[in-house]
Amino acid sequence: MTQAQMPVQLAPPLDLDGFHEWLVVRGLRGLTLAEQLEGFCERVAAAGFPMKRASFGMGTLHPRIGAQTYVWHPGRVEHIPRDRSVRQSAALQNSPVKLMRDAGIRRMRQRLDANDLPDIEVFSELRDEGLLDYAAMIVVFEEEGALTGTIAPGVFFSCATDEPAGFDDGHLAQITKALFYLALAIKSRATFDVATAVLKTYLGEDPGRRVLTGAIDRGSVETIRAVIWICDLRGFTRLSDTLPQGEIVALLDDYLDLMAGPLRENNGQILKFTGDGFLATFDLTGLDGEAVCRNALKAAAELRAALPAFNEARAKACKPVTEFGLALHLGDVLYGNIGAQERLDFTVIGPAVNEASRIQALCRPLERDILISSAFHEIARTRHGELVSLGPIALRGVRKPQEIFTLKP
Repeated sequence: MTQAQMPVQLAPPLDLDGFHEWLVVRGLRGLTLAEQLEGFCERVAAAGFPMKRASFGMGTLHPRIGAQTYVWHPGRVEHIPRDRSVRQSAALQNSPVKLMRDAGIRRMRQRLDANDLPDIEVFSELRDEGLLDYAAMIVVFEEEGALTGTIAPGVFFSCATDEPAGFDDGHLAQITKALFYLALAIKSRATFDVATAVLKTYLGEDPGRRVLTGAIDRGSVETIRAVIWICDLRGFTRLSDTLPQGEIVALLDDYLDLMAGPLRENNGQILKFTGDGFLATFDLTGLDGEAVCRNALKAAAELRAALPAFNEARAKACKPVTEFGLALHLGDVLYGNIGAQERLDFTVIGPAVNEASRIQALCRPLERDILISSAFHEIARTRHGELVSLGPIALRGVRKPQEIFTLKP
């Protein structure tokens, strides 16, 4: 059914009294997308709309997930995140959404038992399930884009039935009207979900949660005790002077991902990327300090163990390779919002962070990949011989020399 077609009422209207208000209330309550979509489908089905399967889809802002799809079957909802892979991009090219966008329409109708069924994968799947009639609609969030045949972001909805006569046009008109209310409720929740994903992606799990729940005042900081992790790549300046820009970005992405993996898997959080490295913490608040230090050491050991095979694979692919330098320290830090009035940063500062930076700077002259402070060593209570002392070493800007350790190979 296209926009130009007018629905013809063939059956009594669906009993959807109060349905629109019900959708808005559920949206105001902030229910998850799955809950909102399941409620919508179950209610219209209970009112007599004979759909046996429905699908909702919408784009999202996420570093790995490009779109969210929810497929409803009576009694259950399946969530299918669509990643930003080449495979998923190819799947989009063979979809009703692409068909509608190319045609510049917001509604379509398709008999699934037709001899000339378009070569769309989902049409064949639905027909194999015994479904006979398909309808799809797009509710846009804003006006169409400037390019011909494109529709601005919004909610895609489709439904299918096994009724031989297919959907009633009048019933479809009622569902279409209700979709505008559902789309408004979904957009409200989706905006919150996008904000959450963006903040977690750019600030980190805990800072993102804090900012989203109101910790946005400049100078809003607290003192926490934490393990401080500072790492970077060896010889990155030399590499950046010799490599094409595209290869520099690819190298950074690959190595930063390598360094971030073990940290994330052992409960550390990255607070700030610093060019060719990053600053991270393991919060000790309310936790056993020895256990947290063990997590940090485990992450460091896993990073060291993963590097040789990683570099070997890159070398075989004729890609440049490098090493890393990492410092582990422990101390009290100020954790919170710091910066200018209109541009804040959620980070950690304090003498302990400065000392960690000084220790990390010694990785190159000491020819060590991992350096560990005496403060960390004191709490970690490592097994005999796991950490090897390098003796007292002077740190720039620090009065007394500190005993520095390294992780035994």
